[in-house]
Amino acid sequence: MPTLALLHTSPLHVPVFDALRDEDHPGLRLRHLVDEELLSRAREEGPEAVRDEARAVLDRAVAEGARAVLCTCSTLGAVAETEGARAWRTVPVLRLDRPMAAEAVALGPRVLVVAALESTLAPTVALVDEEARRAGRPVTVRPLLADRAWSRFESGDTAGYVREVAAAVDTAAGHADVVVLAQASMAPAQRLTTATVPVLSSPRPGLAAAVRALDTGGAAPARPSRPRRGAGRASCVHPGPRRGAHG
Repeated sequence: MPTLALLHTSPLHVPVFDALRDEDHPGLRLRHLVDEELLSRAREEGPEAVRDEARAVLDRAVAEGARAVLCTCSTLGAVAETEGARAWRTVPVLRLDRPMAAEAVALGPRVLVVAALESTLAPTVALVDEEARRAGRPVTVRPLLADRAWSRFESGDTAGYVREVAAAVDTAAGHADVVVLAQASMAPAQRLTTATVPVLSSPRPGLAAAVRALDTGGAAPARPSRPRRGAGRASCVHPGPRRGAHG
């Protein structure tokens, strides 16, 4: 089976996607590329500041035989996607959150985007707007920063982090038709929230979309067409856990 490479900005994503693979896509070959510094720098300087470095990780994945690459970091998704579109025409580079955004647009015009990192809000809002234009649907996107959640994650309290995310959703979901959890790490909050509207997360649909790209022989899905520059350094594979970077 062809290999799917995953670009992560936290090693905590690795077991999550291995478990999803085992549940939904047994036999799928995954290669995890983890670079925590990409998100750290993107938070401080903006996603464009790490364009060269992100492209280097993609270069490495393709050179090592990946037939598709999936970026699991919402902050860097647009950068990875456009760099992939520029560099390779037969190896698709997908962003994890695009299928989630497309589903949100289909579910209703009032979309609440919840993030624990401020650097993730603007890219996710832009993605939902892009999918709305593509679908020809009018939407109103409201961002919400769960600002009490991230400190819990950084302290290692992942259960508390998820509870804070769910609480933020519950306080604001009444004014939305659908809720988007902007970061992959937020997915467990789906089980805790009491919201009566759909609450969407990205890992499962994003991985399924990447598998479809593999199954269709590497045909890339539609992406932003504007090319941008890039080149740079490679990432590490499976480094030790480090808190404070999890897109």
